[in-house]
Amino acid sequence: MNANNMKFLYAGIMIALVISVLAPFLASSDPDGLESAAGGVIDEARMAELEESEPVVGSPMPDYAIEGLGKGGEVAAIALGTLAVLGISFGFGKAFNKKA
Repeated sequence: MNANNMKFLYAGIMIALVISVLAPFLASSDPDGLESAAGGVIDEARMAELEESEPVVGSPMPDYAIEGLGKGGEVAAIALGTLAVLGISFGFGKAFNKKA
C-alpha cells in the first residue's frame, strides 16, 4: 500500500471511531424503525410472542451498552464493536488477498 492509501485508511478508521463516540449522544431515545416495519408484516400476537421469547445466543453487549457505565458504556460498546468489525474485515482481507 502506498502512503496515500494508508492516509485514506487511517482517516476512514478515525471517522468511524468519531461516529461511534458521537452516536449515543445523537441517537433517538425512542427508535421504532425495525419494530414499526415488522409490525406491518407480522401480526400483533406473533410480535408479542417474539418479544417475550429468549434469544438463541445472548449478546455480549445488549442494547449497544456495557451495563452500569451509562453513556460511557454505550460509547465503549459501540467503539469496541466498530474496532471488532474493522479488525475482522482486515483479517478477512489479509486471508483472502491473492497476489498474482
